[in-house]
Amino acid sequence: MISQSMLDLLNQNRDHFLIPAEKVATVYAENKLNHAFLVLTKVRYAKIPVLTADSHFVGLLSMPMITDTMLGLSELDTSQLMRHTVGDVCERNVTTVENPYDIELILHLLVDNPFLPVVAQDGEFTGIVTRREMMKSFNNVVHHCEGLPLTREEK
Repeated sequence: MISQSMLDLLNQNRDHFLIPAEKVATVYAENKLNHAFLVLTKVRYAKIPVLTADSHFVGLLSMPMITDTMLGLSELDTSQLMRHTVGDVCERNVTTVENPYDIELILHLLVDNPFLPVVAQDGEFTGIVTRREMMKSFNNVVHHCEGLPLTREEK
């Protein structure tokens, strides 16, 4: 359990944790893989969120998922990029957090994930929380926690 004083400090930067959906590179499940290949090549992210046409979260897509589709026994078959959609190959069993999210849960999940998709209660994609943003906030906390009063449980 995070001490209340630390949680209060982390909560001061809470508005900076979420990168809103409109600023996140995404693809739609209906997009052909050639489009997704171009997007991933341009943005140079390891994975990007996959959405439905009405902005609901479906899963994540990475370049290896696309290239696995192109691999034949003896050569690359790029024609597969036009035959398959993002929804055919994306990872669907993805951990998400619901907005508003619990900071302690986020900290635990970011140990194994570079970012977490954030969804509304109805599944609409609202953005991502990144390990980078949480580490920046944590860095701020550890540099400003000297002299914080301890709660009764911490004494």
